[in-house]
Amino acid sequence: MKKRKIDFLLDNLLKRTAGKLLLCFGFWVVPVLVQGQNAKEIVMRMDKKWRGDYVTQEMTMTIIRPTWQRSISMKTWGRGMDYSMVYITAPAKEKGQVFMKRNKEMWNWVPSIDRMIKLPPSMMMQSWMGSDFTNDDLIRESSVVRDYVHSIIGAEEILGRMCYKIKLIPKQEAAVVWGKVILWITKEDDLQLKIEFYDEDEYLVNTQLLSDIREMGGRVIPCKLEMIPADEEGKKTVIDITSADYRTEVKESFFSQQNMKRIR
Repeated sequence: MKKRKIDFLLDNLLKRTAGKLLLCFGFWVVPVLVQGQNAKEIVMRMDKKWRGDYVTQEMTMTIIRPTWQRSISMKTWGRGMDYSMVYITAPAKEKGQVFMKRNKEMWNWVPSIDRMIKLPPSMMMQSWMGSDFTNDDLIRESSVVRDYVHSIIGAEEILGRMCYKIKLIPKQEAAVVWGKVILWITKEDDLQLKIEFYDEDEYLVNTQLLSDIREMGGRVIPCKLEMIPADEEGKKTVIDITSADYRTEVKESFFSQQNMKRIR
């Protein structure tokens, strides 16, 4: 009888302990799953707000070096994640050049030599027009939504706004070169305020800072973008968005090689 009573007590104790462990793990697992789901949703909302269904912008890029600087003006058009076009309006030497992404194809029209050049994926990470931005940054070949796995790793205040700190790890099949990307996205209104780009060895390569938040073209966006190389003191590239239109539809037919030669 005594042994049976001890076995009964031990059995109850194990059941209670197991129940508490399941309860604890249950409360721990659910937030992690929800957090992973929310991280992607936050990035999707940010990307949607930044790109819009369609957008037309005018901007000036200033390349800053320790002993010199130069500016490039441009007009850009975008439709979702799959279509974008960049037209150089100044300086005179580069004026008329056009870059276009249509689905997975990237093209560059160079009027000075009357030539249409197809850009291979291997060129996406090369410097765009000698700046600290890449072809991928301007032509938008990769996608922060589709090409990465997302997770929230913390929170931090930037420019007086609380931000989610979200880690992006590239999917195995994704054609990206970054080993890791860290995004800071505001909790209140899904604005991207900082990005860190790391190589495959997890060394910081570039930091992008976004500021000058104001209403433009029907929505509130950061209008100043700074790309700062990690190991090159005195170098950075600044983009100032001077106008934006998120209301006027940019049709899919706009993004054609024929139109690259016609736009002004």
